[in-house]
Amino acid sequence: MNKQITPTDLFLAVLALLLISVSFYQTWLGLEQIFGSASFVIALVLSLLLLFLLWVIRNAKLEGKSTTSLIGIYIFIASFCFIANFNALYTRFMKTDIYTTELRSINEKFNNLETAVESNLNYSVADAKTRQAIRSEINLLKIQITDPKNKGIGAEAKQIISRIEQLLGKKITPLTPISNNPSGYEDLANRMEQQIIEMVYNLTPEEKNIMTDIHNASVKWNTDIQNTLLLPENEINSTAQGQIDKSLTEYNKLGNRANAILGAEKLKFEPVISKTQEVGKIGYAFNHAITNFGMYQFVVFLGCILLDFVIVIIILLITSSENSNHHQGGLGKRKGKTFIPNN
Repeated sequence: MNKQITPTDLFLAVLALLLISVSFYQTWLGLEQIFGSASFVIALVLSLLLLFLLWVIRNAKLEGKSTTSLIGIYIFIASFCFIANFNALYTRFMKTDIYTTELRSINEKFNNLETAVESNLNYSVADAKTRQAIRSEINLLKIQITDPKNKGIGAEAKQIISRIEQLLGKKITPLTPISNNPSGYEDLANRMEQQIIEMVYNLTPEEKNIMTDIHNASVKWNTDIQNTLLLPENEINSTAQGQIDKSLTEYNKLGNRANAILGAEKLKFEPVISKTQEVGKIGYAFNHAITNFGMYQFVVFLGCILLDFVIVIIILLITSSENSNHHQGGLGKRKGKTFIPNN
């Protein structure tokens, strides 16, 4: 007997095609870093198998046959798609957040390294808050000296120097630029900084150099990273990894130098390696999601469940056996013999 296509069949077919099509695309993306160009073929085969199994499961359900083994095979194949889908979706929606979080942590690392090194140096100015205030004033002084509209030690720079002298309790010698071009005033700003630092700290030349280098690197990367965080998401995603690699390379070099100068008993430093190179790989996606589980991770998880498993659940729930329907439809319709009395 020929089976007629019902509205339910059409609905399930369209829904299955939509969900499996999206799953195919995400599976393709999710497997790309593992299988390369072969990921397209693998994703296509997996998706076609899922569609075929959905059709077979519905037919078996209609005929009243057991679907347990078929469902087991479906779950096994769909699990591969689920893993790839999660990798693709999680990477897509969380990549920018992963990069920005890593960049902010690098800022903190430079600031913490600078604080750790300064805390292990000898000082002429004992109070930490006073040293911090002097450092802030030095930064303002350098900006003022190199200001194109008021280069050198003008009225504004002299006011800053006066405030620094009050904090130091010592007089500062105003220096002169070696030339009137911008590089001459940058050199002047650096020499004024060195003079003041030497009045604050009781340092060896190596300690003075490492402290200056760490401070300059901290200011540089804080500025660069803040500028990067203001970019559109696509630009952050394309440039962040290079910036992470460069900044951590410099951070590790400075940390190792500081450790060698101050000694391991004063400064405990361990080089840092970023894991963001693994962004897009399946293991990284699941590890990051587990360690940072929250609403976004939960939504991505539910989305992957929807793509790969909801359709088979719907088929099982709304499909009933034709034999059962016939049996139920025949209740109350049993025909018996009718006796017509003879008049």
